[in-house]
Amino acid sequence: MKKILVIQNKRIGDVLLASLIATNLKKVFPDSVIDFMVYDYTVGVIEQHPAIDNIIPIKEKELKKIPNLIKTAFQIRKKKYDIIMDPYAKTQSRIISLLSGAKTRIGYKKRDKNPPLPFYTHNVSFLKEKSHPCGKSLEDRVHLVKSVFDVQNPDYVPKIYLTENEQQYNKLDKYDKPVIMFGILGSTPQKSMPYEYIVSLIDFVTENYDVYALFNYSPHQKANAQSIYDACKHKDKIIFDIYEESIRGFVLLMNKCKLLIANEGGTVHISKALNRPTFTIFSPYVLKDHWASFEDGKMHTSIHLLDEKPDLFSTDREQRKKIEEDPSYLYKQLTPELILPQLDAFLKQHF
Repeated sequence: MKKILVIQNKRIGDVLLASLIATNLKKVFPDSVIDFMVYDYTVGVIEQHPAIDNIIPIKEKELKKIPNLIKTAFQIRKKKYDIIMDPYAKTQSRIISLLSGAKTRIGYKKRDKNPPLPFYTHNVSFLKEKSHPCGKSLEDRVHLVKSVFDVQNPDYVPKIYLTENEQQYNKLDKYDKPVIMFGILGSTPQKSMPYEYIVSLIDFVTENYDVYALFNYSPHQKANAQSIYDACKHKDKIIFDIYEESIRGFVLLMNKCKLLIANEGGTVHISKALNRPTFTIFSPYVLKDHWASFEDGKMHTSIHLLDEKPDLFSTDREQRKKIEEDPSYLYKQLTPELILPQLDAFLKQHF
């Protein structure tokens, strides 16, 4: 019986995508025990996953302290894993991998190091381009397994698993119209639309469709969410008193919504893993080919400034100066006038 550890100390979406590593490893080693090491606040997207036997939650701030990092590495060593998978491949996880004592250690090759550093026994290069509708980020994670092991019929679709009790979640039962989840703020300013733009989208949807709008945002963004709510025209069609602070709570809430309209991020991946339609607004600073998955123009679709105004991404000196002076400059060019026709077409397919 193989003992396997997957180290994915990153954000929510990354953890969910990395669950495919466990899914595909179970195809190769069906009797294995697979543990997942993740930041504690991301656990909600992999709970109940049938391919993950144990979740090891750690605190992000604590692991950044060198003594705690070394202590964690030696705790991992005591567990005597046979295989370490490191899809993040950064300093913390590299050290844990190196000190683990595992005979097989698999991680991504650092592009500027040749020959590769000795953290892994198998240094895997990122794919040069995608060849599957799942998008490059997902394909890279499956490739991390396939490059070393013979995976028959690899799975490229992340899933979130709910218990029967969780499926009975009822906080939206009293509403007699479909509920649209709006991811109104990105995880960082560079992933967030200007507030007045998201207000325009909310107003358009609540004016033209017989639905309720529900907001999602991080707990520390509540004041910003309140500002957006205050600026909206149709507050009677916005559910502002229902909010889940935990990731698992959001999963249960999203599972009861009709679809998602959001800035690109973890909520989009969660919605797709729940088989809910998504309209994704990409930050101009994010590579769409890497993160856009399973887009068919109906179930899942997105918009990116590069597709609408490619000339803005020129290397023109004046253009670079504008971007340097105002980091949000490019996002301001992705106006509601560009988004609304595509959003309307998407919604008409679902209502």
